[in-house]
Order: sequence, then structure tokens, then C-alpha cells
Amino acid sequence: MGQGSTTTAKENLKNTLSESVLKRFITISFKKQGFIINHGRVSFPTNPSKDQLRQLHSLAVLTKIEKARASLERKEKALVNYIANGSEVIPVKISPKLVEVKPDTEEELLFRYATLHWSIPISSGYGRRLRFLILDSSNGKLIGLFGLSDPVFALRDRDKWIGWDQETKKGHLYHVMDAFVLGAVPPYSKLLCGKLIALLTLSNEVRQAFRRKYRGNTSLISGKQRKPHLVLLTTTSALGRSSIYNRLKLGSQCFFQSVGFTKGWGEFHFSNGVYEYILHYVQFHCEPTAKTASWGNGFRNKREVVRKCLGELGRSPDFMNHGVKREIFVVPLAENAREFLCGQEKRPQYFNLPAQALFESFRDRWLIPRSQRDTSYLSFRKENWLLWNHSRNEM
Repeated sequence: MGQGSTTTAKENLKNTLSESVLKRFITISFKKQGFIINHGRVSFPTNPSKDQLRQLHSLAVLTKIEKARASLERKEKALVNYIANGSEVIPVKISPKLVEVKPDTEEELLFRYATLHWSIPISSGYGRRLRFLILDSSNGKLIGLFGLSDPVFALRDRDKWIGWDQETKKGHLYHVMDAFVLGAVPPYSKLLCGKLIALLTLSNEVRQAFRRKYRGNTSLISGKQRKPHLVLLTTTSALGRSSIYNRLKLGSQCFFQSVGFTKGWGEFHFSNGVYEYILHYVQFHCEPTAKTASWGNGFRNKREVVRKCLGELGRSPDFMNHGVKREIFVVPLAENAREFLCGQEKRPQYFNLPAQALFESFRDRWLIPRSQRDTSYLSFRKENWLLWNHSRNEM
């Protein structure tokens, strides 16, 4: 294709993405999700139920599933074989195995496929990433998964708990990771294995994997090498107040400490098909400003893109306030996590938590009692997990 044809195509796209068309797309998208738009202001029902919150996320989830179709649909029948039928799960024989997910592997495909079943759209994480599958060695089936990535820089309740000022945070945020996805899949989820997955994030094995992966790495932003000490995890509940992390203890020790709630600002509610139009519009009409030479010349992230677009369209910044307030948890991995992160102590004093010991605690406190009083997990069939249409006779 010649240069003239390329230029014409770009001009046609620019003309198609007019201000009025994009405003209409955004309005339609918001109304489908359950938002109320009145005189240019956006709001969501006060104290929404979990079903309303799921509805708010449903369009973004369906959009993500549709985007994944091209790469995963033909592999689905193989991937769903990692999901157990209820009859294949014998609680007293469950034996979890942590498997680190590496790029371009079947484990990575399984991780991507499994997260498509979450009730909220799961991002790929930001910056550094460490992902794990938890498999049941007794049958080779998937129990659950979790993924860690770089934390957001601005999280007031986390920073207050640690005792950070801005300068200290800049020097020590490297030692924090955020669990951007965490949970169990059925039928293990019916046996409270979401709590097991949460506990396994505390394990020595996860810290060791972090150290192996990032030993000797130089920060892209600061240009410095830092010792790979992972001393704190953060995570947020998916739908309001958490049912997995609350009261999650080992003995008398509560590792998942609730420190507050997010304020309900973000951009996930634009991730349902309208974001691609926003991005094209911004590329033609706006200039990146939240950037440094180390990040390149483009827009820094989705939040900047959406914010720029709203400003250009004359829309209120309140459009980024989706109103979903998620519970924030901090998870110290060392006795002196706060002192280390504030620069008051040089070395972390880690808790000694082998994965096997964490599982044994979970098994005795939650797994076995649950399996004895609730046998609904036995009725689960892996065919019910299929996302796309296949012949059931092929399963």
C-alpha cells in the first residue's frame, strides 16, 4: 500500500472518530453498565449489591473474552482438561504444587484462560510480573492461581500504614508487589481454596522466586540495582468487602490486614470496547504529558489516555469515578516490614512460611471441615466452564 493510501485511511479514521460519535459511544456504554448520566454527571447506585457490581463489570468481561477468542478458542478443549470434575477431587488427597508461569508456555495459556472466568476483567499486570498456577499433584488439575505485579505509586491507605513520605516511598516501593489476581477455580473454590491461594502468596517459595527473577536487575527508571527483597504484598477485594481475606489467620497472626478502601476511581469501566475508540481519538487529538525519557514518548497508561480524552471532549473528570470501593489489604512478609520500607532497618526479618506448612494449616482449619459439611463441589462438571461453543461429545 502506498503512502497516499495510508494517509487517506488515517484521515478516514480520524473523521470517523468525531467528538460527537465518541461522546455517544461513551454514553451508551455507561448506560449499559448501569450508570446514571444526568446533566453531564455520572453516578452509580448507592450501596450496590454484588450482583449489581458484577453487572457493572460484565460488559468489560465479555469484551475481554471476545478479544481472547482468536488465540484461545481452538485450545480451549485442551485447557479445560486442567479443570477437575467434582468427582475427581478427593479432599484428603489434595496436594498443592506451585508452578511459576513462564512466557510462551502452556502454563501461560492456562493462566490467561482461567482469568477470563473472573467476574471482573483481569489486567495483565504492570511492570514486573510474577505469576503462579497452583496444581493438585493428586490429579494434575488446577486449584487456582495468583499474579503479582508492580504496585500503583499512589495508594494513600497503604502509605499511611507503612509510614511513608514521598521520598522514602520512591526509594523503597521496589520491595512491594501487588496481587492483581488471586483465587481458586471450581470445584476447588467450593472448598474454600481461595483462602489457600491467598496463604500461598506468603510462602518462602514466592519470595525465593522473586529473588531469582530480579537478582541483579537494573531499574529502568532510576538506573540503579536494588537487592531483590520482597517484604510486602498488597491486594484489593474484587467486589466491595472481602470474604476471602477477612479473618484469614495462621494461629493468632493475621497476615492480611485491612487498611481502608479505594475511592472508586479508575478506568476499568472504559474497558468494554469503547477504550479502543478513546485511544485512537487521543492519538489524533492529544499530547502525552505524564512521561519521562525512560518510559518512551507515548502515553504512560490507560488512566492518562482516558483522562486526556475526557478533557478534550469536555466531559467531567467524574466519569472516571466508577464508585466501586474495594477493600485494601497489606500483607507483610517480614516482622520488620514497615521498618525496612521506611529505611530504618537494613535487612528484612522474614517470616518462615514454607508452602507445605501453609497448606497443612489450611487443610486442618478449612478444607476438611468444609468438605464434610458441604458436598456441593461433587456436582461440578468441567464442561460448564467452557466459554465458547464446542460439541459436548468431543469433551
